Amino acid sequence: MPKSFDYIITGAGSAGCVLASRLTEDPAVSVLLLEAGGGDDNYLFHWPAGFAKMTKGIASWGWSTVPQRHMQDRVLWYTQAKVIGGGSTINAQIYTRGNALDYDAWRDEAGCAGWGYRDILPYFKRAEGNERFNDDFHGAEGPLGVSMPRGALPICDAFIRAAQDAGIPYNPDFNGRRQRGIGYYQLTQRDARRSSAATAFLSPARARPNLTVMTGAQAIRVAVQAGRARGVYVAQEGKVVRIECAREVLTTSGAIGSPRLLLLSGIGPADDIKALGIDVSHDLPGVGANLQDHVDICVLCECTGDHSYDSVQRPHRTLMAGLQYLLFKSGPVVSSLFETGGFWYADPGARSPDMQFHFGQGSGIEKGIARLDNPGVTLNTAFMRPRSRGTVRLMSADPEATPLIDPNYWAEPYDREMSLRGLEMAREIMSQPALKPFIRREALPGAAVAEDPKALLDYACRMAKTDHHPVGTCKMGHDSMAVVGTDLKVHGLEGLRVCDSSIMPFINSSNTNAPTIMIGEKASDLVAGKPALAPAIFDWERNDRPRFAEA
Repeated sequence: MPKSFDYIITGAGSAGCVLASRLTEDPAVSVLLLEAGGGDDNYLFHWPAGFAKMTKGIASWGWSTVPQRHMQDRVLWYTQAKVIGGGSTINAQIYTRGNALDYDAWRDEAGCAGWGYRDILPYFKRAEGNERFNDDFHGAEGPLGVSMPRGALPICDAFIRAAQDAGIPYNPDFNGRRQRGIGYYQLTQRDARRSSAATAFLSPARARPNLTVMTGAQAIRVAVQAGRARGVYVAQEGKVVRIECAREVLTTSGAIGSPRLLLLSGIGPADDIKALGIDVSHDLPGVGANLQDHVDICVLCECTGDHSYDSVQRPHRTLMAGLQYLLFKSGPVVSSLFETGGFWYADPGARSPDMQFHFGQGSGIEKGIARLDNPGVTLNTAFMRPRSRGTVRLMSADPEATPLIDPNYWAEPYDREMSLRGLEMAREIMSQPALKPFIRREALPGAAVAEDPKALLDYACRMAKTDHHPVGTCKMGHDSMAVVGTDLKVHGLEGLRVCDSSIMPFINSSNTNAPTIMIGEKASDLVAGKPALAPAIFDWERNDRPRFAEA
């Protein structure tokens, strides 16, 4: 292996895979892609229903939060991917981008010129290979497969009708003209297999001689000399080696891993770094601050019959499902288990939908959620624009030590109020007439709990979980707590950029994988010095038709 590369990318997650692929399109540059985890060879990473195993610890760092003081000191399991492809290899494959106004807030409120909705939409489209939509909002030729669900059971249609009974309109495309509504999610799948950043972007590029991929290789420190990143210290198989970088180090270790790496490198709040015995390379107060995440609460219902995928857990049915998938690419295995849902308003005065629903075709799908004795279904609710802000800090100077992850959930009472309102909305949907033939009873929280405000809050604190959407810990902007500029270069240093979800000044109002891939796409042009893609212009503007304006 060469001792020096033009670019070193510090994580092979969603953004890292995109960067490695796009940068090595130029044969004149050399790229090293580091991944602390292993490869994605196991079939569970590629079979859509394999997601059910992932939140329980497969290919994960195994981290948890610090006690959440506004959630009765709960310690929450905090799944963060440790595998080629990162979160895109282990997530539920839901392809949502958020609301257009999210990105306009990046531009207008955070001062991030070039990151408004019209600016970033072309990058979403460049990445996307949608099997159904090909219009102003979607791309059909990109490497990332995006398709409609193939494994939705009849109860999913009943759920969509029930939400309409509750007053939420049907929406065929959450990534189109309007976000609000209920319907089917688009999924990152192609030919009934997961389409991760690893399979879509990295795999086609791995044969290029200018790309080197190291797995089981953890970046533990960026070497900074005279105000410039010169290389990376890498731990692999019990040894630590320094690898030189001729141009730039590109940090793509995620919203927990990127600030962790910077802090271990002496880049961050000087007093915190000194207290751990780490030499300060660059005092940058915002590193590890501004952590935002979506917290999730569920309603769990018992079915009147075999209306979910719970019974597939029986050994003989699991075997049959696997054979059906291998032979016909159909059956339970093609389901991501969360294929329907939508967006609506917890706060009626919100500028755009602030609540997301994920309807799960089973019980006990995710770690910490009970599995019923009889078949059941789950409706997850998550407040999309939390006001609470948390931190990522180091426990010690040891790169093997678990980071101190404090999302600070519900520090703002408004967030708790909206979360509980979302839970109430979910209960209302699940009680609608359209679901009566399918639902026997509400198992959790249950009527007795729901009628007692204290008991309901206790339930919410006990059952709340991360939606696996941490962002913001190396935020983009120009204020005193910003870590990177709009070019993603770390303020005050040369040769170092952060290029993943940690740069988001505000969390987007949906799942975060698609925006992370978009960040990787735009970052690749910034790093390569290419001009930005032209901002989006819509058909109704070109044809001088009135704009349909709706959040």
